[in-house]
Order: sequence, then C-alpha cells, then structure tokens
Amino acid sequence: MQTNNHHTSACESFPKPSPEYQKHSDRLKALIQKKIMANGGRISFAEYMNYALYEPGLGYYSAGLKKFGKEGDFITAPEMSPFFSQCLALQCLEIMRKTGQKTLLEVGAGSGIMAIELLLELQKRHYLPDQYLILELSAELRDRQQKAIQTRIPELYERIQWLDQLPEKPFSGIVLANELLDAMPVHIIKLQQDTIYERYVALDDNKQFVWQDDEPENPRIRTIAQQINTIQQPFAHLNDKPNTPYISEINLLAGDWVKSIADRLIEGALLLIDYGYSAQEYYHPQRSMGTLMCHYQHHRHDDPFYLPGLQDITAHIDFSHIAHCAEEAGLKLCGFTTQAHFLMSGGLVELTKDLNPNDIIPFSEAARQIKMLTLPEEMGELFKVILLTKGKALSLSAFTPYNFQNRL
Repeated sequence: MQTNNHHTSACESFPKPSPEYQKHSDRLKALIQKKIMANGGRISFAEYMNYALYEPGLGYYSAGLKKFGKEGDFITAPEMSPFFSQCLALQCLEIMRKTGQKTLLEVGAGSGIMAIELLLELQKRHYLPDQYLILELSAELRDRQQKAIQTRIPELYERIQWLDQLPEKPFSGIVLANELLDAMPVHIIKLQQDTIYERYVALDDNKQFVWQDDEPENPRIRTIAQQINTIQQPFAHLNDKPNTPYISEINLLAGDWVKSIADRLIEGALLLIDYGYSAQEYYHPQRSMGTLMCHYQHHRHDDPFYLPGLQDITAHIDFSHIAHCAEEAGLKLCGFTTQAHFLMSGGLVELTKDLNPNDIIPFSEAARQIKMLTLPEEMGELFKVILLTKGKALSLSAFTPYNFQNRL
C-alpha cells in the first residue's frame, strides 16, 4: 500500500471563490472526510467523484451553481451553436422515418437548449415526435430546462415529460445523450511494472485528501486493468520511461448504463456523443497520466481535490468498452465517427447553404460556430458519436462516408 502526497499549486492562480461558495465547498469536504473515516480510512475515487458531483444539495451537479455557458465552467456543443442540435434532429428524423418510432428520450439535458433546438428543427420539417422524455436527476437543472422550454417553445411544452429514472416499462424509441458518460464516476488505476493498483482517496495528518494505492477490491477493476496491460504490450517499446507508473481510468458505470438502456429498449437506437477514444488510443503509453480533467470557471486542470462541489470532474470515454458492453447486452454497433464527420455528413452543409456572406455579422458568427464544432483542434476530432441499435440495424447518413466502428 502506498500513500501519495497531493499538491494543488497549479490552482493557486485561479479566481478565489466567494465566502459563500467557499463555505459550500468546505461543507462538502467535511462530509467526504466523514465518509472516509467511517469507511476505515479510504474510499474509491469513484465514490469521491460521486460525492463531489452528485451529493444532494452539495455536489457540483446537485447544487444551484451556474455550470453551462460563459458564466459557468464549460460550454457544451448545444450551448455553442444551434447547428449541433439541428444536425442531431436530422438524424432523429432519419431514424423515425426508417423505424416509425416517435418517442425520444434525452438523458441529462443540461440547460435544455439541445431539446429546444432539436424540437424546433423537427417542427420546421413537420415531423415532431409524439413524446419527448427528459431524464434529469438534478432538480435545479430540471427547473432551468422547464423555464427555458416554456419561454422558447411554449406550444411544445405539453409533449415533454420529465422522468426521475428510466421508464419502468420497456419502450421503443431513440435515446440521446450528449456529454453524459464523461460525468459518470470513474475508478482510477495505476499500473507499475507487473503490479495493478487501484487509487483510493484517503486523508493525511491534516485531514487533506491524498491518494492511497492498493490492490483493487472489485474483481471487475482487476479484469479490465489486465486487459489494459495487454493492450499496452505491443506499444511497450515506445515508452522511453518503462519504470514510470501508468495511470488511467475505468468507467464501470458507463457500460452498466448502456446495458440498462438495452434492458428497457424493445426496439430503437441510441446516439451517444462524448469525448473519448477507442481502447487502442485511450490506453496508449503516451497517455500515461490518464484523462481525468477538472473544469473551474473555464480553467482546465487535473486536481480533483480542489474545491469539491465547485468544479466539474470528468474523464474521457473508452468507446471500445461501450461497444463491448452494448453488444453483450444485445445491441448492435452501427456507427462510430468523429463529431466533425457526423455534422458534415449529417446535414451541416444543407443547414448552412442559405447563409449570405455579404451579411457579415451573422455569417462570421456562423463560421465561428462551425469552426468550434468541427476543427480538429477544437471539438471536431476529440468528440465522437456512437450509434447503437436494438432490433434492426440502421444506416444513417451521418455515418455513411466515415464509419470507424472497426477501430473499436
């Protein structure tokens, strides 16, 4: 067992929280400290991340903090541009026409903007779903969604129903999730030569959070860590520091969530958009510090112990793991591509064909949005879209020219 001290020097230049926000974070920190002491001196990082993000009234997603947009900590694609949701709407339209299913379920709807723009585009094309379900666990976000939808599309408000959990009865339809999986709590592993450790969260003498490395208690963690070791072996010669520990994440919940959707779905499709890689890319030796990332007032850093409750904590998605879990649960993998390819092949060209270059301000703004969504150095390459189906396999225009599912 190894305990590692932790330093937060990288965060010292960040804006200081208000006294009220500092108290909020201190309350959550005290609660997590109690949980650690009650659990024999440590908890898994997945438990820590769950408290930091989802503890009722205190966690980042459970308290009334401004998260999205310019005043928040990050901007999602639907916040950035209506083109994103409009392209998604066109793919939903294709699915509805091909399957006849007219129920949409969005899981984790953020500010509600994606639902609004998507429904507006479908309304424009005279092909609205019969039902638009939103599964939202955060009471504060649900309230924001309802207000935004009542303001922007009051005539469609009655079609929308909010859920606290997945529908109990099996249903047919389309399931959408944008940047949902990356916010699910992850376990952290450390591979050092032939030894597999899990990184737990413990307390030092001053009750500050520190890493504690020990054997994984969950056999699933050990199994996946062994698979990661196997993936890395062909690349071992590229590692110029072979004794350096390799740190990464394992997201058990994302695979379990996909399986739970598969259980409820009679027939239909899942479109999941998130940032991540195939397993071969995810566990490359060059990515030896993992992908864990924190967002605090538009500052990105890698210290998950900084101001718990006031910052977002995320990890990239291993899409090979998602595809494997989906196929185990009876879903078909029908598409995997980058966000740039998905948008460019899925309707972005059509949606922008009437833009007038002489109308300089709107044209320049549209060009800026398209660059943010599609350029490799922005969101275009890192963000991926995966299409999973239950029942018949589907071929969608957004995946037709550039379908990389053989990489998973």
